[in-house]
Order: sequence, then structure tokens, then C-alpha cells
Amino acid sequence: MSIRNATALAIAAALGASQAAYAATEDDLKELRETVRQLKELYEKRIEALEKRLQQTEQSAGKAAAAAASAETTANQAVVQASSRPAGENAFNPGVSLILNGAYGNLSRDPARFRINGFAPTLGEVGPPSRGLSLGESELAFAANVDHYFRGVLIAALAPDDRIGVEEGYVHTIGLSNGFSVKAGRFFSGVGYQNETHAHAWDFIDAPLANKVFLGNQLAEDGVQLRWVAPTELYFDAGLELGRGRKFPGAPDGGRSKNGFGSGNVFAHLGGDIGASTAWRAGLSHLRTAPQERNYDDFDSTGTGTRVTNSFSGRSRLWAVDGILKWAPNGNPTETNFKLQGEYFRRNESGNLTYDVAAASLGRRTGSYASRQSGWYLHGVYQFMPQWRAGYRYDRLYAGTTRLGLVNSGALSAADFPILGAYSPTRNSWMLDWSPSEFSRVRVQFARDRSQPGATDNQMFLQYIMSLGAHGAHKF
Repeated sequence: MSIRNATALAIAAALGASQAAYAATEDDLKELRETVRQLKELYEKRIEALEKRLQQTEQSAGKAAAAAASAETTANQAVVQASSRPAGENAFNPGVSLILNGAYGNLSRDPARFRINGFAPTLGEVGPPSRGLSLGESELAFAANVDHYFRGVLIAALAPDDRIGVEEGYVHTIGLSNGFSVKAGRFFSGVGYQNETHAHAWDFIDAPLANKVFLGNQLAEDGVQLRWVAPTELYFDAGLELGRGRKFPGAPDGGRSKNGFGSGNVFAHLGGDIGASTAWRAGLSHLRTAPQERNYDDFDSTGTGTRVTNSFSGRSRLWAVDGILKWAPNGNPTETNFKLQGEYFRRNESGNLTYDVAAASLGRRTGSYASRQSGWYLHGVYQFMPQWRAGYRYDRLYAGTTRLGLVNSGALSAADFPILGAYSPTRNSWMLDWSPSEFSRVRVQFARDRSQPGATDNQMFLQYIMSLGAHGAHKF
């Protein structure tokens, strides 16, 4: 019942009482009217006071709601900013991680004499791990958001011989719209699939033979990368890289001092889901560079084992096709899952090849050079129970056709270029690994490597990989 209704009832009761007292005098009526007036004023004052309190309460409630909305907006902004940082980072300190990688190797042939016949040496670390116990290449990484526009990453490689190098060091944008992003600095090139993946995340202890002969094991370029991800249900991205050309298939430091760019790479990827259990991605990339004085060592044909240095200058064109298929029951990979991964490379090179640059054997000579070579690998990895995986990889290279002007003209013989002799290396690898957590892995691997004619290198490795600190997720 409202206050005004209560007032009306009180007045009515008073009037009723006055009517009942029909014998009341005029003074009594005056007194009764005065009482009713006082009651009316009293209730009106109380009603005004209650209405004022109601207004004040409504105003306070509005201010509280506005404060709550403001707090919610601030919280949402903080969540968005925090979601752009990997777990373990805060607003003031970078995420720091350390990857410890060690191995034991048992090889039937000396890894120091490892060569992949049919292909010019890349000057990269293409040989297998050492015999006996060794500390593999470890990584020390720092990563953090610079502000709401940029993020910085530095990954230092700690080599077994105590050398420290910059594996990656770059900044990339996090605030661009419409699916665009830019990366600048030193980074693993987007050519192919595995090249962008750090070694501790590989499924085998070493890189495929194709990556060794065409990319010098792993191509890290100084340059800039522009990538665009399409706003479509079917995944699609495309990108462009412009670099210095500082590493094979370019030449050390580009082979010359020049303005502009020494290498270029374009790539595109397409991917999607097949039902709830299967996902796939396919890619195509094209790397172009123009190496100048890209040197490599070989042996002469005099029978004395004299080492000669040859040098290539010209252009190099590399195509790469890659694909990956992942399967997990109902999209849950914790119990069992399967991954099928493969890449195909095809390279054309043309220019001039200078024999015996230092004139250590038969004297310095220069002639034309042209080659067309290819190679591929395919591997599958199956997690047959939680924490345990088994995998197999097959590598195949084709030396293709190599035309040497010095040989065709009769100035030299094919025996003077033994490393370029026609040969198609192969390798079979098997591995079994155990990952008790996402931070540790122990692996055993066996391989039969036929990178050299008439010789099989039987290899056995035992490897551990340990991750300390905050480490971002790896790509698909």
C-alpha cells in the first residue's frame, strides 16, 4: 500500500469518526479539522522526504553502473592486451626461454667427411651430429610486446664449440588490420614448410637431405617480410620477402656490397578441415637470388688429394611445394594423432663457374655453368599412446643435369669436379620419442644414409630436448 493511500484511509477514518459523533459541538469539529490538517501536512512532508531519498538512491545507482561499465571496459582492454602475449610474460618483463639440446651419436662413417654427392657443398651445417656425446645447438630466446603496435623477438644459438650467434632477431607488427602483418630483421625464410620451424620442434634430429642441399640446412635471411591472411573460411595466406641474400643459395654477405636486395621469396598457403578429425595445409614458394663468388671446396684429379676452391656467380631459382596433413580423433590429439609431412624442391642455376680460384692445382679457369636438380622427402609420425610417438622418413635427391663449359670445351675433365658427378642420394630414417610433458622430449633415431656412392652410413642417435621458461606455440 502506498503512502498516499494510507493518508486517504486515515482521513476517511477521521471523517467517519466525526460523522459517528453527531452530538459533537462546533469546537469539537474545529479540533477534528485541525487534527486532519496536521496529519495531512505530516504525511506530505514524509512523502517528500521519501521521494528525495528515492531520487538520491537512483542517482547513486546510475553512477555505480557507469563505474562498473568503465571497469568492465578497462578489464576487457587488459584481457585483449594480455591475450597478445604468450603465457608467462607480464607488462614489464620479456618472456625468456632456454632450449637445451644434447645428443649421443654412433656413426659407421666419419661425420667430418660427410658429403652429399651430385650437389655443390652449401657451406652450411649439413653434416650429421658428431660421434659420441655432444651438446647440440641450444637456444636462448627473449620475446615481448614493445607496445600495442610491435613485438620483438631475439633467439640466440649456442653452438657446441662455444660460439654464440643470432639465429633470429626481428620485430613484427601486432596492430595492423585487414589481415596484414610485417616482420623485419633476421628470421627463418618462409620458403617451404620446415625451414620456418626451429630445430627443437623437428620430428627428427636432423633436417631432410633436400633442405640441406637446397637451403644449406636452414635459411635465415636478413630482410623484411609482408604477409596477408585472407578473411575467408578456407585458410589462405600470401607473402613476400626481400632479403640481403647472405646465406646459401646466395653467397656469404651477398657476395658483394650493394644497395637494394640480394634475394626475394614469394609464398602462398591454402588449408582447411576435413570433418572434425582432419586438417591440412599446402604451400607453394619461389626463391630467387643472384650469388656472386659463392665458393665451395672440391678435390682435383691429380691423385694427390689436393683441395681446390671453386666459385659460382650467376642466378639461382628455387621452387618448393609443401604439404602437411594432421589427424586426431574428434580433433583431440592428446591420446593419439598422426602427421604426414612432405616437401618437393626444384632448382635451376646458371652462370659462370671458376675452377681453382687460388691456383692451388691446375690453375684458375672460368667457364659456363648450368644445372637443373630436384629432391623431396616424406615422413609420417604417429602418436600411438599418450607421450609416445614413432616416425619414418624417406629422403631422395636427383642430381639431374649439370653442364660445365670447362668440361665441354675440353679444358678440364669431369674428374676435376668429383662432387658434381651424377648421383641420386637416398636415406631412410626411423625414430621413437617419449615426451613426459610439453617441456621435455627424449628421442632415439636410426638411419641408413647413402649420400655418397658405394657407401652406406649407418647412424644411431640418442637425443634429449628440454625447454625452460615461457615458450610460444609453434605453427601448424
